[in-house]
Amino acid sequence: MSTEYSGRGDLSFSLKVMWGGGERPARGPRPGLSVERIVKAAIEVADAEGLTALSMRRIATALGVGTMSLYRYVPGKAELVDLMLDAVYGEDLDPGQDPGQEAGRLRAKGWRAGLEEIARGSLALHLRHPWILQVSQARPVLGPSSIRGLEVALRLLDGIGLDAFEMMKVITLVDGYVTGFARLIVEAGQAAQRTGVSDEQFWQAQGPFLMRFLDDGRFATLRRVADAGVFSPDNDDDGFEFGLQRVLDGVEVYVAAAVRDRATPGDT
Repeated sequence: MSTEYSGRGDLSFSLKVMWGGGERPARGPRPGLSVERIVKAAIEVADAEGLTALSMRRIATALGVGTMSLYRYVPGKAELVDLMLDAVYGEDLDPGQDPGQEAGRLRAKGWRAGLEEIARGSLALHLRHPWILQVSQARPVLGPSSIRGLEVALRLLDGIGLDAFEMMKVITLVDGYVTGFARLIVEAGQAAQRTGVSDEQFWQAQGPFLMRFLDDGRFATLRRVADAGVFSPDNDDDGFEFGLQRVLDGVEVYVAAAVRDRATPGDT
């Protein structure tokens, strides 16, 4: 469940800082303290303790400064979350590189392989920073990192036969799959941490009870699936890759149909 909302704070402040127009505090800045350092500390706290543990007081403690000193640099937690998101979204991007160069590198592999790389990178990002999933981005604050990433994805898809609306829908589709799968992984890990009971222990506790019903013949297919080891904790089947390939299979079929339907008589 989301605990924070992107864009809830002072948008002008967040955007100015993200795009390089932010001003240094006018009164008594603490030596060595900066917006960048505060954001870095906030990300470290959120990575280690979760977004619910994040507060200006907690960040100040991590930095070894007084809480009020942070407000000379950042208005509050809402704006800080915006800056944190843009910072982590930029981890795998080279700010000095033109988006066209990165898109060109991906296009050289083919649009499908390019989308695969983007999806895998996004999953890794969510697993490094699981608190991202706690931030509702119904109204995202578009900083340079998110804009750069979107530009790369659009250039990857541009010219393969989709119109502008379809390109955005494909990006949204892949992103939705990635974040949904990331949520499953993160919530499973958090459940184990929260309860002290591992997934293996959780399912072993239910095993004897469930087997009584699986043995009576009403759930024969489920019993066969269970006997195959699908629910075994030792099952190393990569569900993410399976789902990603099926999503892209669908996109590939759609692209082929779009190209065919829009072809002129002379193209055949």
